[in-house]
Formats: sequence, C-alpha cells, structure tokens
Amino acid sequence: MISATVLYMIISALLSFASAQEDELELLKEALIYEQPVVAVAAPVRPGAAAHGSEDLTAALDEILQDSRLAGALAGVSVRLADTGELMYSHMGDIRLHPASNMKILTAVAALEMLGPDYRFTTELLTDGKIRDGTLDGNLYLKGKGDPTLMKEDLDRFAERLLELGIRRIEGHLVGDDSWYDDVRLSLDLDWSDEPYYTGTQVSALTLSPNGDYDAGTVIVEVSPGAAAGSKPQVKVVPETDYVTIVNEAVTGGNSGRNTIKVEREHGTNRIIVSGTIPLGGATSRIWASVWEPTGYVLDVFSRTLREHGITFSAMSETVTGVTPDDATVLASRQSIPLSELLIPFMKLSNNGHGEILTKEMGRVIHGEGSWTRGLQVTQDVLAGLGVNTDTIVLRDGSGMSHITMIPADELSYLLYAIQDRSWYSLFERSLPVAGAADRLTGGTLHTRMKGTAAEGNVKAKTGSLTSVSTLSGYVTTSDGEKLVFSILINNYVASSVRPIEDRIAVTLANWSLGK
Repeated sequence: MISATVLYMIISALLSFASAQEDELELLKEALIYEQPVVAVAAPVRPGAAAHGSEDLTAALDEILQDSRLAGALAGVSVRLADTGELMYSHMGDIRLHPASNMKILTAVAALEMLGPDYRFTTELLTDGKIRDGTLDGNLYLKGKGDPTLMKEDLDRFAERLLELGIRRIEGHLVGDDSWYDDVRLSLDLDWSDEPYYTGTQVSALTLSPNGDYDAGTVIVEVSPGAAAGSKPQVKVVPETDYVTIVNEAVTGGNSGRNTIKVEREHGTNRIIVSGTIPLGGATSRIWASVWEPTGYVLDVFSRTLREHGITFSAMSETVTGVTPDDATVLASRQSIPLSELLIPFMKLSNNGHGEILTKEMGRVIHGEGSWTRGLQVTQDVLAGLGVNTDTIVLRDGSGMSHITMIPADELSYLLYAIQDRSWYSLFERSLPVAGAADRLTGGTLHTRMKGTAAEGNVKAKTGSLTSVSTLSGYVTTSDGEKLVFSILINNYVASSVRPIEDRIAVTLANWSLGK
C-alpha cells in the first residue's frame, strides 16, 4: 500500500513536471521571437518542514515577534537548513511583502546566472570622419553601453588616445549615443521625493560616476566653511561641470554651531540648492546629488576634458545626442570591471543605480531591448528556473525602491538556498554585507550592527530599507556549525526602527544549537 507521504510526493512531482513543460513552451516561443537561447526552467522538488530542532526555535522566534514595535505591522520570517532547504521556521512566510533592497538579491542572482561573473560593460569612442593634418573632419561619437563605472579619468584616457592619433581639432559634433537602452530614465514607481538624490538616479546607457563607489549619474557637492561667520560657504562640484547650476543659499555659522547643510536638486532641472549652516571650523560636507538627463552630463564633462588636453572644436561644433552610424570607426574603447567586482559596491553599499542598470542590461543582452520590462522578464525567468514560485511575486524594478514589488519570505529564503550549487555562488556570498565588520567594503550596510555578539563576522545578509519597510536576508552559522538561510521582511511598522528586532532574530540563530 502506498503511504500518503509517497502519494503526495508523486502527485507533486507530476504537477511540477506539467508546470515546467508549460513554462518551457513559453520560453521556446520567446526564443523564437527574439532569436535567443532557451533558459532552462526545470526546478528541483522543494523540501518541506524540518523534523528536528524546530519546536524550541519556533518558541524563541515567536517570542521575539511579540515585540510591541511590530504592533499593526506585518513580519514575514523564514528560516531554512542551508544543506537541505528544509523549513525550520515560517511566520507569515507565504505573505507577499515589500523586500526593499532585498530585491537586489534577485537582481544579482539573475545577472550572475545570465550575464556571468566575467561580464563587463563597454564604452566606445568612434567617428564617421577622417583625420587630416591634425583635424578630425567628422563627428566624434561617445557610445555608452550602460557602464556604471565610467569616470572622469576614463574620459582623460580617451582624450589622450585622440592625441596619440594626432587629433588636435574636431570639425564635427561631439555626439552622445545612449541608444543601447531605451529612453525611460526612471522606474515606474520611483517617488519624486527620491529622484533628486543618489538613491534615485536616472538610468542612461551613457552615464558617469564621480568616484570609486560608482554612483552613476551623480555629482558630489562639497561644501566647506567660508572665511568668516556669516559668509557664504565655498561650494565645489566633483567632477567639475557646467551641466549643473549651484544656488548657494547656505551660511557659515559660528565655531560651536551645528552642521545643517542640505543639498537638493530641483525636480526637472539641474539647479542644485545648497542650504543650511556649516560651522566655521567644521569639516567639509560631501553630499551626492543626481543629475537630470545623465547623457548631457557626460557630454559636458567630456567636452571640458578634451579642451583640457588641448583638443579644440570648430565654431560650429556642439554637443548633441544621436545614434552612431553602423560603419563608424572605433578610435578607442574602455571596459568596466567585471560583474564579480561590481557586485561589491552594488550589494555591500546597496547601490540602487547598479540594480537598475543590470536589469536593463539583461533585457538588452537576452532580448535585444534595454528596458525594465525585458530585464525584469529575465529576472523572473531565472527565478522560475531555480524553483521560486513566480506566481506569488511581483517585480517592478531592479533595486527595490518600488513600493509595489512583493515577494514572500519563504520564496526569498528558498532562493538563497537554491543558488548554493551555482558555480558563481561564492562570489554572491562574498558580496553580502558582514555583520560588525568595520571595513566598509566588507561590512557594508551591516558594519555597525550586531557587534559583540555571536552574529559578528558570522551573519552575511542583505539589508533593505524604505519608509515603513525594513528587511534582512542571508546566511548565518549556528553555535554547533549548522549553516542556516533566513529572510526577515517587516512591513507597515510605525516605530522609529525595527532593526533591533532583525538583529535579535539573527543573533538568536547564531547562538542556536540544533541539538537542543
């Protein structure tokens, strides 16, 4: 006689097979339309609940979730054994919740799977003209292909390359080509209140970063005290550019005053308002601001760079946007760091722009269209192939800034379990912030949390934060050496912070012994 358990397993396997066949037919149709390889979606049979050690753990975690700061809030918490994927604990684990920057886990996984750890972005310098007696008689094209790591130093090297080719003058236009992606700059759900800041940068295939954190599409506004109390502070923009206009409304205060400097770009413009007070003896404030239309920003900095190197333009020349002709000649090209290295600032520092650029890049590479729609389709297909139930998730962007993106904690913990057999998994795990690690490119957004506990140097997890949303998902090793996968998604809270609750859960898991 067949037991109920065996019968359930047989039925589940048949249903899974039927579902996989249906998914494969859809992917085959997609492949024929876009002439792309079919992505395998056959998913492993998902494990059920763990049979050992879960009762005491349930009591301990249930007690933590009685915290008054969670009154009226939703807390999805999921804990699995890392070696089998079995559920040790699930509280509201099947409820769809906003992941905030835990969405970056999904984007990173999809990018590693589809683009590969060695993938690099490319920027090219091309022309449709000829070089005669030191003059380029034709247009100079700067073609962007999404590189978020392009910096002023790279533009300097492009200028140096032109000098090596004997170019001292340009008779044509300087053309910025951002056609690698579509022209939709902001994801659907990005709030206007986020758009002026580095957390809400516009996405262009041709963009520029002001420093090695690679906050593409931003400038750094440096504010230093003036010569005397009551005077205007000194303001500098990095990199130097005329693309933004600084409106200095700030004041230098007394030595004992408080720094209240605020930098905000007006919506729809590149007017950056500097306000507040900086103490006379205070340190320089460095604040990142996004730019409106990053393509024009790159062109402005590059034209300035060319002139710095002694390359002049004809009186009729100007900077414009356009598409590079197919028969244009490549004069120079530049490749970014590989994806395996870009993951560090992306995940450790929770860089929103990287999440959106990677999403559009996947759409461009896999489906020939650099859009959020096609990029998110790639992410969803990868998740389905790993066994995530994509019928219960909603994807709207690649960074997690959306208040519409949703995923249950059980699905997120399952994803973290399922990727452990991937060849790139060690690179993914390395990219996660490490609790209590002082170095900012190791500890990342967890560098000040859980210090002095069993979780310090142990918990490797992605943080997430939006208004009334706080999340933490990753890995932890128990006191007896058992690796666990966990996901904590807290939504709709009104307390000042629920991070102490997340930390308490993580520390409890680190102190746990499955032999109890």
